[in-house]
Amino acid sequence: MTQEVLIRPFSKADKGALLNIITLNVPAYFAASEVEDYRLYLENETEDYFVAVSGNEIIGAGGINYKGQEQIAHISWDLIHPAYQGKGTGKKLLTYRTDLITANYPDYKMIVRTSQLVYRFYEKNGFALREIHKDFWAEGYDMYYMVYEG
Repeated sequence: MTQEVLIRPFSKADKGALLNIITLNVPAYFAASEVEDYRLYLENETEDYFVAVSGNEIIGAGGINYKGQEQIAHISWDLIHPAYQGKGTGKKLLTYRTDLITANYPDYKMIVRTSQLVYRFYEKNGFALREIHKDFWAEGYDMYYMVYEG
């Protein structure tokens, strides 16, 4: 029997668990240099950020950052614990956020800046590739700019 995954707002107490999860995803999905960027994001830049919890364990997270004047909602800093990848947690987190944006900011354009390592996940979930920037995040980690088409 699979345990239910709940999504709740991020709290500063979640930071240690999330830094552990991103570290477990280096180098498969993130460059080592991105761990510090993520720490700074958690401390200073979260707007709407959510964690996925199974039982008592934090198993993933993902956020939204807004550019109000431009009416853009950025899907940001998605990560899933390696033991839970491929089991629907990422899709659940993404759907939670796209639904939230659609309900609260119906005129906003949703975008995600991801890498070549996971862009197909976003493609399967309604995002279309618009641009590629080589070695953007770090050497070997290209940036794929994608727009939500539903």
